[in-house]
Amino acid sequence: MNETQSPLLDVRNLEKVYHLNSGLLQRIARQPALNLRAVDKVSFSVNAGETLGLIGESGCGKSTLARTVLRLHEPTSGSITFDGRDITKLPHREMTALRRRMQIIFQDPYASLNPRKSVEEIVGLPLSLHRIAQRSEIRDRVVAMLESVGLKSSHLGRFPHQFSGGQRQRIGIARALILNPSFVVCDEPVSALDVSVQAQIIALLGSLKRELGLTYLFISHDIGVIGHVSDRIAVMYLGDIVEIGPARELLRAPQHPYTRALLSAVPQIDAGPKRERVKLSGDLPSPLAPPPGCKFHTRCPFAVERCRQETPALRKVAGQGMVACHLEQA
Repeated sequence: MNETQSPLLDVRNLEKVYHLNSGLLQRIARQPALNLRAVDKVSFSVNAGETLGLIGESGCGKSTLARTVLRLHEPTSGSITFDGRDITKLPHREMTALRRRMQIIFQDPYASLNPRKSVEEIVGLPLSLHRIAQRSEIRDRVVAMLESVGLKSSHLGRFPHQFSGGQRQRIGIARALILNPSFVVCDEPVSALDVSVQAQIIALLGSLKRELGLTYLFISHDIGVIGHVSDRIAVMYLGDIVEIGPARELLRAPQHPYTRALLSAVPQIDAGPKRERVKLSGDLPSPLAPPPGCKFHTRCPFAVERCRQETPALRKVAGQGMVACHLEQA
């Protein structure tokens, strides 16, 4: 991939803060407002045609980051540049038009489909909303899209409850791709599926990426899945990206202690050298009261005094990766 090309998506210092316990009742009770910093000055980019995998523990802010990038959640601050255009403060009409190119596949294939709508209505709705196809053309386009995801035209009149979990996710994929987007967020698209079905959906997403020239932001808490689908991997912890780099390089030689801990917890089935187990102490801190300095220092076995006082910046290290760790940057 050409390193000099402009990225399709470029995110800089993105923040998403939820103000909890605020407003009139908070002032009457004279209680301090609580701020949940779900995404904390995150920066990354995604090149056209690549898959950036985003991994981290549940509750670290992965889905919030992805939905803020799409402006399904409005950012608190920072910039989101898509195809050379800053979309952070686009007016509603312009953002609606841009959504044709930016779509999302949701995690839960049961909750993400309207149970009262047929497959034809669910998959065809984006075409109607964006008025980019005549009513007479919609059915033909829906049939073609269903066939591309492994479903049949005979499924048009059926409802979501008549399908298995894997088939429902195929319907969700068809709905996301019917507008011919260039960028797709895959928000844990296989985590709710059986293992055998996961493999089928991952293979489908891979073939669609090649056929349609798609760019993915692929979210998962399963490092095996992320390693299989990604060109590059970003590791998230308590709203921060702590490491990012080429998938093979990051999996072979992780730099951040948190990344090492994630990888060391994966069972090894090959005959290669055994990976040293990195055991984390303590519990995940509350996102309402993150620790000062490096947010990981309360669980890191290598933390020093500097880690407790100074927040590390995401900087380049040996190879092509970047890491936010004082010890690795020393």
